[in-house]
Amino acid sequence: MIKMYDFDRNGTMSFEEFVALNKFLIKVQHAFSDLERGRGFLVLDDVFEALVKIGFTLDSPAFYSACASFDQSKSGKFRLDVFISLCIFLQSARILFNSFDTAKQGRITLDLNQFVCVLPIVEYDSTLRGCILKMINVCCTL
Repeated sequence: MIKMYDFDRNGTMSFEEFVALNKFLIKVQHAFSDLERGRGFLVLDDVFEALVKIGFTLDSPAFYSACASFDQSKSGKFRLDVFISLCIFLQSARILFNSFDTAKQGRITLDLNQFVCVLPIVEYDSTLRGCILKMINVCCTL
């Protein structure tokens, strides 16, 4: 999470970078709190609405795919920690996407080398007894 807001990529967090991270986390927490209605979790409709409040506009396939990746119990209930993880993933994806969207048109073109660099890597985790999708940057410096 800290790496996500280390804008100058110097390995440390400046005050301004810390403030940006803190604002993001407060925004996420407020969106969750506004919609959890005392239950301690969000259902999918609430998750969608909260993401829109934060500024993530996903189409249905992208939304349901992202949610399925983070809803390990398949209950459709997102507690704050899981919702924060989802938001961190989406913000990281947005930052990565924007690094390729130099024309700021909302579309990117990748050559094979760039695609391989940003491809999600699936790893088997024996403690969770399943596969985990991890976004890693194996060969590109952005």
